[in-house]
Parts: sequence; C-alpha cells; structure tokens
Amino acid sequence: MSQLNYHHLRYFHAIVREGTLTRAAETLHVSQSALSIQLKKLEESLGCTLFDRQHKSLQLTEEGHIVLDYAETIFRTGDELLATLQNTTKRYRNVLRVGAVSTLSKNFQMSFLKEAFDDEELEVVIQSGSMRELLDQLRAHTLDLVLSNTPILRDAERKLHSQLVDEQSVSIVGPKRFKKRTRFKFPEDLHNTPIVLPSLESNIRAGFDLVMERAGIAPLIAAEANDMAMMRLIARKTDAIALVPPVVVLDELHNKRLFELCQIPDIKEAFYAITATRRYPNPYLKTLLEDQ
Repeated sequence: MSQLNYHHLRYFHAIVREGTLTRAAETLHVSQSALSIQLKKLEESLGCTLFDRQHKSLQLTEEGHIVLDYAETIFRTGDELLATLQNTTKRYRNVLRVGAVSTLSKNFQMSFLKEAFDDEELEVVIQSGSMRELLDQLRAHTLDLVLSNTPILRDAERKLHSQLVDEQSVSIVGPKRFKKRTRFKFPEDLHNTPIVLPSLESNIRAGFDLVMERAGIAPLIAAEANDMAMMRLIARKTDAIALVPPVVVLDELHNKRLFELCQIPDIKEAFYAITATRRYPNPYLKTLLEDQ
C-alpha cells in the first residue's frame, strides 16, 4: 500500500497557494520540472488527478479540492503541535478545539465557554461551519467537541454522543414603539404585526408554527433567517418584531434598544455538545461538560 509523502503534499499546497508552477517553484527554491515530477508522484500515490490540465490556468479537480482541505488541516495541526511543544512559558500550553454550527448564537458560545476563555493555560480555538463539516472534523480528531442547537442520532459505529447542555426560553422582542403601546397580546396581535422568524429548518420555528396552527392564526412574516447573527441584525435594523431566544439579543435588551414583549410558552431553544468517544480525550473536556 502506498504511503503519503508529506513533502509532496507541501509542494501541492504551495502550487495552489501561488497559483502557478513557476511561482511555486521559485518560492520552494526548486526547478519547475522537479516540482512537476513531485506533483505527478503525489497524484500517482493518491490514484487521482489533482488539477484539470485541459485549462491553461491551474484549476483544481473535485479530488484536488478534497486533498487541499485535508492538507490545510494537516499543516494547521502540525503548526499547533510545534507551537504547543515550543511554548516555554506554558501559557496556552493546552488547546481546546471547538466547532460551532454557523447558525448558533454567538452570545451562547461566549457564555458556555467563559471559564475556558478565563483559563490562562488554555487556548480556545473556535471554528464555525455546517454540521456535516464539523462532524467530519470531530471524527477526524481535529475538533474536541461541536456545539449545536440540534442533537444527532446516536452513532454506535462512530461513537458520537449528544449532551444537552442548556435550554433557554424563546421570546418575541421588538423596538420601543411596541413597548409604549398597549400591552402586546400573543398570539392575537400576530394577525397584523410583521414578524421575523427563524427558517423552517429551526426547531424554534417548528414549535412556533404548531402554536400558530392551533390558534388558527397565519402570522404576517416580514423575513426569515437561518442564522441567529442575522436574526439579531434584522431585529436591530427593522421595525418588525422577532422570535428569538433572549440570549441572542442580550446586549440590545440591556441597552433598551429592544424590549422583550412576551415569552412564548412551551417553546425552548436547546443547546447540545456533541463529542466522540476517544481513547485519549481532551482532559479539559470532562471539566467543561461536568460544569453544565
């Protein structure tokens, strides 16, 4: 079985970064012909073509994009290994790598990881992405845990687990003019009041739609978003009300830019920590999850 030559992988990465064989060869201080030979050897060992040679410019094939993603992860991990072992001050000697789905509230992330941020001997690395991307990295051991607002099915083969770490209420918030007028009535006032909602994929939205259906009300939807950061921005910039967990707009509520008009009964936003069973888990992970 052929083994991966990491020098060849470094050459490939340089070609992608520089954009041409000529510039990559100059950067690496090798001849262009030698670089072409090394690239060919890498392709032979992987059993695939990394560049589409039918174009004058270098364009990655689908396999090339996959190899590039892995190469960047490998080199980033290597840099972190060197930085950790060479850190003589012992500050940030330990690293906690956290993945957070891109739709997750940033305020929740900061609250959940506060003790980790306060630990002067721990470096916290946060990466945002889709659930699929983050779970792939969790399985590849390049992440220690993934934070999400949805659990995953128990995966016995890959040994992935979801732990409920928090549940928060969901409210309707709005600008000052709604606070000044007669008390907001839920759900009656949703007949003619524009509202910003999470997208249909959201568990919050599913619960809200069920409440509306039972009440026989078709709400006046002003906008939908699947990203809590975007929900927060829309709530701040528009004259509509919004359905969000208060933690999403914590600063706006504190400075009275937005007001909590009512809490929605029976709807909660759940937050999960997804981990993988490992022989050598990150030692800080147990402490973090036990404190929740």
